[in-house]
Amino acid sequence: MTNEQEKLIERISEKYVAINQNPNVHLEGLVHANPITYWDYIMPEALLGLQIQRTTCPDEMVFIMYHQINELLFKMILWEIDQVSQSEQIEAAFFTEKLRRISRYFDMLSTSFDIMGDGMEVEQYMKFRNTLTPASGFQSAQYRMIEFASTELINLIDFRFRATIDRNTPYAHAFEHLYWQAAGKDFKTGQKNTLLVNFEKKYKNMFLDKMEGYNTSNMWTRFKQLPEEVRQDAALIKAMRHYDYTVNVSWVMAHYHAAGKYIGGGEATGGSDWRKYMLPKYQRRIFFPELWSEEELKNWGENL
Repeated sequence: MTNEQEKLIERISEKYVAINQNPNVHLEGLVHANPITYWDYIMPEALLGLQIQRTTCPDEMVFIMYHQINELLFKMILWEIDQVSQSEQIEAAFFTEKLRRISRYFDMLSTSFDIMGDGMEVEQYMKFRNTLTPASGFQSAQYRMIEFASTELINLIDFRFRATIDRNTPYAHAFEHLYWQAAGKDFKTGQKNTLLVNFEKKYKNMFLDKMEGYNTSNMWTRFKQLPEEVRQDAALIKAMRHYDYTVNVSWVMAHYHAAGKYIGGGEATGGSDWRKYMLPKYQRRIFFPELWSEEELKNWGENL
């Protein structure tokens, strides 16, 4: 046995002794273990078995796979955000690198809309979309969690109701006034459509937990907890602004234009007024408002 091998065995022993395990048992297990393969590790068969069509339209498969890819990217984004939110001490370089990773994922999401936007026949889409009602991409729970994890809750409240909500407001009350409630609720009657009822039945309790959990650990709050000199770091500010604009303008508008091509003057599958709900100038959803000038805030989402 070489000196390098002896040192490796010693490190392995130290690892398992530290967790009160017998190193010999684990070494013996390696003798009988099968070597790892790509298909064991990535599990492509399981992954590729998740695309189940509801119709005979070939382009429905494009629609399904595209949205599943989105969900995988959302998971990657949340993975990076949580490393920031759960970190005890954050340096500018660490924060900036995580933001750059997250922004690259959203850049990919924004530019990838051409895959779906130019990858389906309108005639086919108009056939299979009727089988999806009242489901909608609106019902992506991971996307809502990304929002909770990115900014303080007040920045996700419908602009019309922000003056009535503060940090002392119960989470359940704030939930009823989140900006996306407008896509499924008549605020005059309080009546919710099936899209929203189904969504809340599945995820509301989890959302309330996430709203509370990210209350003091979201990206915007963590940024404001940094030392003053770190908050003034030009690269960090640039990364924050890029992320904010990419998520709340570029990504939204890519989705908006794709919807316009296929839906035209019709309703979204969930029944929402998708034009008013999606346009940034109406939503005025901004994760990091203090990093934008008054003029930029005033013209948010205009001229698009």
